[in-house]
Amino acid sequence: MTRRRWIADQVAGSRAMLLGEHAQHLARVLRARVGQEFDIATESKIYRGRIISIADDRVEFDLGDEIPAPTVHSVTLAISVFKFDRMEWAIEKCTELGLARIVPVIAHRTEAHLAAAATKRVERWQRVARQASEQARRVLPPEISLPIKFKAATSLPGGVRIVLSEVEADVMLKDIVRSWNGEGEVVLALGPEGGWTEAELKLFQEAGWRSASLGDTILRAETAAIAGLAVVLAELVE
Repeated sequence: MTRRRWIADQVAGSRAMLLGEHAQHLARVLRARVGQEFDIATESKIYRGRIISIADDRVEFDLGDEIPAPTVHSVTLAISVFKFDRMEWAIEKCTELGLARIVPVIAHRTEAHLAAAATKRVERWQRVARQASEQARRVLPPEISLPIKFKAATSLPGGVRIVLSEVEADVMLKDIVRSWNGEGEVVLALGPEGGWTEAELKLFQEAGWRSASLGDTILRAETAAIAGLAVVLAELVE
């Protein structure tokens, strides 16, 4: 049976700890017992961990053998802020797929009340990503930055920078990734509900981004995020 994986809150030598709500879930909901074994992720490594003590807000593990870690691909998703319930779903699923970082972007068509509240949602988004990382057996959750304004998003560095565009008719996302030389990382930019404005697409182009399509159909923002990332990762692992 596959052991459940937890991402440690604290590490000291050959000991790792889950703290606070993290520990409470394991201790109270899952009714963990001393002696049980789980996989414990500690920054860049994964170990077989055995529970040696349990308290309401602290579960301590003794770390044993190291376990091979899965690959996390060097992909950044610059995702325009949209309705929070759908955005959380996109963050969860993209985390499971295996990207490295998520950058929330305030675009022209981002609703004003969502833009105003986005910074306060980052902690929740990070919690969602952490839970998804444990479920997907990742070593670490993706980095989720504070929201940035559109102009700053056009300056994000990357080996190949791609903006998904509904008006792009000739160039498919998979073809750009397939022809890329592999240097640096992939940065994929996704517009909000309603898509990018013409002015935003022009600024992307002037900043050296490449425009790409996911096909003829119009996708919801959360669907486009997951589909776009899946296409990129499929090409990277071939």
